[in-house]
Formats: sequence, C-alpha cells, structure tokens
Amino acid sequence: MTSSPIAPDTSTPQSPRPNLAFRELRGQRSPGEFAAAVRRAAREIGERVSCDARYIGRVEAGEIRCPNYAYERVFLHMFPGRTLADLGFAPRSAVRGRGARPTAASADAQYPCHADTKESDVRRRAFMTGMTGSTATVAVAALSPFGVPALPADLDRHPARAGVGAVEEAIRRIRLLDDRHGADGLYRRASAPLRTAFELLDAGTGRREVTERLQAGAGELAISVGWLAHDSGRFDDARSHYAEALATARMAGDEALEAHAFCNTAFLARDAGRPREAVRAAQAATRVASRLGSPRLLSLLALREAGGWAGLGDQPSCERSLARAQALFARGLSDPDPEWMSFYGEAELEGLEAQCWSALGDWDRASLHARRAATLQDPHFTRNMALYTAELADDLARAGQPDESASAGLRALNLLQDVRSSRIEGMLATTARVLLPHRRAAGVSAFLDAHAQSRH
Repeated sequence: MTSSPIAPDTSTPQSPRPNLAFRELRGQRSPGEFAAAVRRAAREIGERVSCDARYIGRVEAGEIRCPNYAYERVFLHMFPGRTLADLGFAPRSAVRGRGARPTAASADAQYPCHADTKESDVRRRAFMTGMTGSTATVAVAALSPFGVPALPADLDRHPARAGVGAVEEAIRRIRLLDDRHGADGLYRRASAPLRTAFELLDAGTGRREVTERLQAGAGELAISVGWLAHDSGRFDDARSHYAEALATARMAGDEALEAHAFCNTAFLARDAGRPREAVRAAQAATRVASRLGSPRLLSLLALREAGGWAGLGDQPSCERSLARAQALFARGLSDPDPEWMSFYGEAELEGLEAQCWSALGDWDRASLHARRAATLQDPHFTRNMALYTAELADDLARAGQPDESASAGLRALNLLQDVRSSRIEGMLATTARVLLPHRRAAGVSAFLDAHAQSRH
C-alpha cells in the first residue's frame, strides 16, 4: 500500500475563524454569483483564477486565511482602497512557510500581504535605473517590451528590492502575453529579462530575504522562458532553461521551485519523445511536492506522469495516474497552491487527459475529452482555446469524423489570427494531412484551403 502523496501536517491545528469582513462584502449575492464577479474582475486585469462557490465558502469559513498572489491582485482590484487585512485576511507570514522566516520588524514585514502601489512602482523604476553601466542598459531593454513603466527618478530606492519586484512583474507579464498570444513572438524578447535577473542575483543583495525572493524569481523566470521555447518548438533551449531553474532551486533549497522545474521537464520530455524520462521527472516532482501541501499541484504532476505512461503505451499505469489526478483535483483549491498554477482548471484537466488517450490511440475518448476542454475553456485565454480546438480537430480526424474535424480546424485557424504557436500550427498541419483523403467533402476542402492560405 502506497503512502498518501500529501505529507501530514505535524503542526498544532488551529480552528479557522470565519472571515466576517469578506462575507459582508459579498452582500446579497450568492457564493456562485460572487465567484462569477471574481472571475470577471480577474479578466479585467489579465489574471486567471478558477474561482467557484466552494472557494468563496472556504474563504468565508476562514479556511483560506490569506489568498495566493493572483487572488490578492484580483481582490484588491475589486475593492480599491482596501488592504487584504481590511478584507479579513491574515498576514502571509502567518500562513506560508517561506514567509515565516525572520524579517525586519517593520510594518511591511508584519503585513507582507499588503501590496502598496507606490512601493511596487518604486521597485519597477529602481530595477531599471538603480544600477549602473551595462546592467542598467540591459534592465531597461529587458523590461520595457513587457510594459513595466518608468517612473520619476526621485522614487528610486533599495535597488535590490526593486529588482525583485521587477523580475516578479516580468514573470506575470510574460505569462499573460503567452495566454493571449502564444509563445512564438515572445521567446526572443523574454531572454533579456532572464539575463538581467541572473546578473542581479550575481551582483548580490546583502539581505537574506531579498536574495531568497530573487532566487525564486530568477528560477521562475527561467521556467517561463523555457516554456516559451518549448511551445515554439525549441526543445533544446527549453531543456537548458529548465535545467537552469532546477539548479537554482537546489542551490536555494526551494522545493516549490524544484517541483515546478521538474513538472515542466516532464512535460518537455513527453513532447520531445522521451516518455520514460517524463515519468521519472514527474515522479521526482511528486516526491518534492508531497511536502508542499497542494493537492492541485499533485494532481497536475499525476497528469504529467500519465502522459509519460501513455507515451510508453502502458494503459493500466496511465489510467491509475489519471484516476489519481482526478481525485486530487476534486479536493479543490488550497492556500499552498502555487501562483503559476492559475492555468490549471477543469479545461486543462480535460485537455491533458485527451492527450493521454490520443497517445494511446483511443481517438473516441480523446475527442470526448478534447471537446470538453474546448467547451470549458474561458475564451479570454485565446492560446489555450486554440490549443484545445486544434486537439479536437486532430482527434476527430483520426476517429473517422472528417466533417466535424474540418469544422473544428477552421475554428482553430480563426483563433490563430491572434496567436503564434508553432506547437498549435504543427498540430493543424498534421490534421490537414490526415484529412487529405477526404478533400472532396465541402467542409474538408474549405479547411484545407484555409490552412494552405494561412501558411503563406
């Protein structure tokens, strides 16, 4: 009998206190209506959260004492002028292991959940102008394409702390642009912020907490840039970036970063035709993540492992991993869920399962899950909508449904007007080849003509 993938909590349990302030803000709206308002607010600022009535209930019950950074930005956008303390949340240092490390006895240290707008702007500006010589030049060139604004020079203070904030902002901007437009146009632009992050890390900060944040930021940025390389078909570059992130994680003793690096390494190995490596990397990530207390993270890692087993043609092992992923996903959201996992909702769960059945050659089951993924995906995230629709087109083509496949292919081509992803383009090219024998059908002919035109 295997042990639970979530390490037991050996600390003394605390009875949650209901969050009455947050309940008051919901007013007469039902938890479901309020969750919908949260998702709308997230879209307004380019964030992605999988908020539902259950999450709202857990917040109001006090089970979620401090939200992750994505929810923090959404809540502060919904209720301008309020701090997280005003919304009834506890300081992050009280609920997160990393935040509990000793810090300076200042108001900012006592209430690290509070994101002061002026301080954030100070960090961005100081990162761009608080250094000298070539480093400053690189910083300006690195961040300006991603919309990090320049501010008056009299706000420049604490260059190292400013660097941390700017690196974290660059990560968020890259993820947002990738969600909307795909990787192809971003990869070369993203390499400059990554060089800057490691230059700043090499320069030293002198303060432990700043160094730790900068190490985490540089590692996460390496993973983000690696993903852009991965999604645009530059597998060797992606492998190098993921290895850099993994090395950074191990030097820093950062288990959350290590699990993320292994997670992406598993995904890359699957796509690069190394399924056994995908299984091993996913299992390594699971061993690390078992100490982090996030069922959602463990669910995603189980899907990464399932993808490896599917590539090996081992259906029983794949099905066991899929069942584990679904059971862990059903446990819902939790405080320790990493910020970068905001993409992982029901649509992604269905899409990754569709890829497993596709690798196993079960096209009917693959098309069923791909259709669910496309239906569940928020259309605001154009890149993922295009991906799931392209997956559906390919699965339907191989399942012997050429007309439906051509229809899905046309929808995917329309979405690619705003997205540049070599991965998705390659999938549609494969679908076109599969549909060639059916080219006399009107719908298939329209798709093949549109696909041919899109390549010119």
